[in-house]
Amino acid sequence: MTITRDAVLEALKGVSTPSGTDLVESGVVRALNVDEGNVRFVMEIAPSDAEAYGAVKTAAETALQGIGVEAVQIVMTGHSAPSKPAAPTGEAPPDLKPQKTAPAGPQPVPGVARILAIASGKGGVGKSTVSANLAVALAQQGRRVGLLDADVYGPSQPRMLGITGRPASPDGTTILPLRNHGVTSMSIGYMTNDDQAVVWRGPMLMGALQQMMTQVQWGALDVLIVDLPPGTGDVQMTLGQKFKVDGAVVVSTPQDIALIDARKGLDMFNQMNIPVVGMIENMSTHICSNCGHEEHLFGHGGVASEAEKLGIDLLAEVPLHMSIRQAADGGAPIVASAPDSPQAEVFRTIAATLVEKGVA
Repeated sequence: MTITRDAVLEALKGVSTPSGTDLVESGVVRALNVDEGNVRFVMEIAPSDAEAYGAVKTAAETALQGIGVEAVQIVMTGHSAPSKPAAPTGEAPPDLKPQKTAPAGPQPVPGVARILAIASGKGGVGKSTVSANLAVALAQQGRRVGLLDADVYGPSQPRMLGITGRPASPDGTTILPLRNHGVTSMSIGYMTNDDQAVVWRGPMLMGALQQMMTQVQWGALDVLIVDLPPGTGDVQMTLGQKFKVDGAVVVSTPQDIALIDARKGLDMFNQMNIPVVGMIENMSTHICSNCGHEEHLFGHGGVASEAEKLGIDLLAEVPLHMSIRQAADGGAPIVASAPDSPQAEVFRTIAATLVEKGVA
């Protein structure tokens, strides 16, 4: 039986909200995705409504199962208020089943020994490519590695890791991650179609990040790499405020315009008291495959100079090479597809350095 979007909306119209309107009319249903009997959507609600909407979520699940939907995933972005206002316990993490309290301050993720953030000040500098290759390189060195694609608006890890499946949720709360190349991964891209835009406000981004951190069954990991979106916004702040991040790596090209934004990223981590373990100069140099001539298309040495000025280690200068791009587009990072290549060796060296530093 094919479940249509119209049928899903019609079923949700039969679910009443605390305000007396139906679930569709209330406007809280966001990012609705209907895919071969699987339905996923977000209920964007106010923090004060989280407890009341718990019953609404249950009613919505029952209504959709009644029309033959096989699997329902509903994310609630509201946070429950503490049960005792006088006790400042902080915000509760978003949950499919709202929780009443949560510890204040950055917390570790159960089973995850270390969290390593890979960041950039601006987009287009190759941060996600670096993240994927470092994750695979660490896995090849015997580390138990997780990779969280936190770039909700532009998730690229599903393509880079060659994963096309959908994560399962056997109990409606726990999310089972996917795995390839020895890396356990989660991305919002696993839950949406390739051409589907994620049109979310800040609170929804923060809720999604917290769910992917706390409700994914990561298992026992030596390190969870978080591939952050560019900039210094909601996702970065939520990660630093809610979770204990052991270190950050900032990726930049050597050109001045990229370094301006990279400095802002470095300052962000300083403000959040997250140690920056090093910088990576990506697209550092290009060697012509025909004649061997070396060119510095984006300049050269800018990241090294910035790192030296700030007293931060330069972890590597990664070349601009077609094989790295082709490997990423093909779903097998260069470290996996051509492990003996000089390009793969650069990432293995970075991975070894991060292990020596105790952050991976």
